[in-house]
Amino acid sequence: MKKICVVEDEESLSEIIKMNLEIEGYSVETISHGTEAFLRSPEMDEFDLVILDVMLPEVSGLTICREIRKYSKVPVLFLSAKGTTQDRIAGLRLGANDYLPKPFDLEELLLRVQVLIDGFEELNNEPLQVINIGEFEINFATFQVENKASGKITDLSKRETDLLKLFYDKKGLVVSREEILDTLWRNDQFPTARTIDNYILTFRKLFENDPKDPQYFHSIRGVGYKFTIDH
Repeated sequence: MKKICVVEDEESLSEIIKMNLEIEGYSVETISHGTEAFLRSPEMDEFDLVILDVMLPEVSGLTICREIRKYSKVPVLFLSAKGTTQDRIAGLRLGANDYLPKPFDLEELLLRVQVLIDGFEELNNEPLQVINIGEFEINFATFQVENKASGKITDLSKRETDLLKLFYDKKGLVVSREEILDTLWRNDQFPTARTIDNYILTFRKLFENDPKDPQYFHSIRGVGYKFTIDH
């Protein structure tokens, strides 16, 4: 069942949207305050769509959308009583996928919801081939890293490639050692914590300007690691 988060402070409208989405077979969670939605931005990746009102108490929808985009590519559909071209452009520039002015027709809302979820699901089914970390380009198909400045090519192992994929998918979030083990080693013989640390050291030597003061690969004491990247 697809999950949708509705961030709307007008209670009657929120309930109408929730009821109609549930009739269509979606699981719906509602949030009425901007501050709560802002604080939960790192968790929005658990949803298949976020329906976000622009004008919210405490924190605006625009600010929340900007925060969500630090952690997730989840589709965002803006709802707003301000439907000028400038307003729509502002929302789309912040990373929203669609913008529906109020008042709107419920049938149109449901259609837009379906299009956004189906489109995002299709996009996610396409395998990730290439990512960039600073001046480095990682090709997951060839297991190679190219320094775009120098042209130097570095070969990666399958395990290193899979670990980079995991960090990239979880960028901005703390990844525990247990999650790394469960995801990459599964039923294989588990490495020690030191083994995982060695992978991080390898990544720092390869990608960081100063491995002792990392910009991308951070150790979180007693928990695991966090990969951060500025887009």
